[in-house]
Amino acid sequence: MGYKVLAINPGSTTTKLAIYEEQIPIMELVIRHTHEEVTRFRDVVDQLDWRHDVILDALRKENFDLKTLSAVIGRGGLVHPIPGGVYEVNDKMCDDLMHAEKKHVCNIGAMLARKIAGDIGVKAYIADPPVVDEMSEEAHFTGLPECRRRSIFHALNHRATARLHCQKTGVRYEDVNLIVVHMGGGISVAAHSHGLILDVNNALDGDGPMALDRAGSIPSSELIRVCYSGKYTEKEMIQRISTHGGLAAYLGTTSVQEIEERIDNGDTKAETILRAMCYTIAKQICATTVATSGKVDAIVLTGGIAHSKRVVDYIRERCGFIAPIHVYPGENELRSLAFNAMMVLNHQLEAKIYE
Repeated sequence: MGYKVLAINPGSTTTKLAIYEEQIPIMELVIRHTHEEVTRFRDVVDQLDWRHDVILDALRKENFDLKTLSAVIGRGGLVHPIPGGVYEVNDKMCDDLMHAEKKHVCNIGAMLARKIAGDIGVKAYIADPPVVDEMSEEAHFTGLPECRRRSIFHALNHRATARLHCQKTGVRYEDVNLIVVHMGGGISVAAHSHGLILDVNNALDGDGPMALDRAGSIPSSELIRVCYSGKYTEKEMIQRISTHGGLAAYLGTTSVQEIEERIDNGDTKAETILRAMCYTIAKQICATTVATSGKVDAIVLTGGIAHSKRVVDYIRERCGFIAPIHVYPGENELRSLAFNAMMVLNHQLEAKIYE
């Protein structure tokens, strides 16, 4: 028998679990939570004990013996900027997550992993959290010293999909230049060059392309005018940019499938807005090629929206001239987590120390 790993990915209304034995998934579970269940907690970190018990109860119902696990790995949270890789969960990481500036349910992934790992005496890890920062120094600057560019994006799925593409095409990740585009609720476009992610937009805060519910980059003076219009509080403006913008603001939905149905039924506004989103994605792809001096071996599209042939075709129409476009729809986060832990267990990778 090989190593067994439990991967944990907490979401706003779900807790996703997967158990892998070496490279093979032997169990995948999606535990769904009602709005009432999650909103009774004042802060996401207050959900820790409840989610821990929910996970154990779900695995107990599947008659899974936790003591057969070799490690537990959780989705990384919004700690301070760190290079990519696998990190062992320690006291410093948990303390930083408990007091993180930005509140997000991903912040309890590491703590859930550590709590369950502690129950059975194995190690807990995270891999490629959203704050992975390998950007070049010049990429951090803006035109205002008070405003530094931050790297917050879908780092785990980015790197996992990039490695999957390289595996399928018979090249080493460390030998190529890729533009990887994750298209979900937020959209992140990153330049991967010889194993490092040299530049990426801050997808959490709405920077970059227009997305399903994120506004994307907005001309500064226009944004300032709206901020001082008296219509919105600071909190409402942040929500408007990061959760109430994009396609949701224009069309009242974040469902690409619904929007495509409207287009098929002759809704020209829906078609214009969807094409506009794709236009901003293509612009971001073109801009990001600067990080690799225009040398790009492939453009890799991933995330839930990559299931849409219409979206992929719109993007290909605008920037297919840069490099071949490859599509890997969906997210591979649980698989990626498990594989990262497995590489540490098999001594193919050394876990880093979070400081």
